[in-house]
Amino acid sequence: MTKISKLKVGELLPEIKLSPVSRLDLIKYAGASGDYNPIHTIDEEAKKAGLPGIIAHGMWTMGNLAKLFTPYYEEGFIRDYFVRFQSMVFLDDVITLKATVKEKEEKKLRFAVSAVNQNGKEVAKGEAIFSVY
Repeated sequence: MTKISKLKVGELLPEIKLSPVSRLDLIKYAGASGDYNPIHTIDEEAKKAGLPGIIAHGMWTMGNLAKLFTPYYEEGFIRDYFVRFQSMVFLDDVITLKATVKEKEEKKLRFAVSAVNQNGKEVAKGEAIFSVY
């Protein structure tokens, strides 16, 4: 595996393809986060809210994007991170996580991050700044 500090502008981290989103994933996330909004776990409540079915928590998607950096925590840490949600994530969606180096300074790399569903639709995008020790 290439060290994160050796990456150049335009290079990508290895993509991560998540397993299809399951109801259990969202129930566990609700318990861990304290976000028990029923649109994330109960079909009837999601439909009452005008949705076609339950949707994943936006922060579930954002949290998963941070997995891109897990292999590099011996080299540094995420200093700053933000995401804009572009589209909803539904049950059985297969999300692929991506990160590309946008800028590089001596001890800091700025990444464009995105989460894309199985149809190629971007569901979240943002930036992560990784500081090297």
